Amino acid sequence: MNETTIEHDVTEKDNGVHTAKPANFAKVEAPEGPSGKADTELLGDDRNLDTILGIPVDIQVVLGSATMLVSNLLKLGRGAVIPLNHRVGEPIDIVVNGRVIARGEVVVVEDDNSRFGVSLTEIISSQTGALEA
Repeated sequence: MNETTIEHDVTEKDNGVHTAKPANFAKVEAPEGPSGKADTELLGDDRNLDTILGIPVDIQVVLGSATMLVSNLLKLGRGAVIPLNHRVGEPIDIVVNGRVIARGEVVVVEDDNSRFGVSLTEIISSQTGALEA
C-alpha cells in the first residue's frame, strides 16, 4: 500500500487573513491479498454482514400510553384500569431502538392460545418515514 502525504500551503494576506490552498491527495488502492492482487473481496465480505445480522435487538409492542398526575397514580390499586391513548381496533406500534418500524394488530398465537402476537399491517420505510401497506 502506498503512503499518502497531505500537503497544503497557507499564505498570509496584507490584512492578516490566512488563505489555504486546496490539498492534493494521492490515489489510495485496495490492499493486496495473498495472491498479490487487490483483495476487494475482503472489503464487502459476507462475513461482516453475517456478524451484523447476528446482533439481537429488543422489539417493543406498544399498545398505548397514558399521562396522569402523581396523585392519581398513587390512588391506583388492584383492578384499576388505566385508559390508553390507542382505541380498540387501531394499529399498535412496533418499536426497535426507540424508532417505530411498523404497525400491526394484536392476535392470539395459533400454536399457544395463552400468548399474544402481532400481525404486521404496515411497514414504515426507513428512508422516507412513509408507510408501506
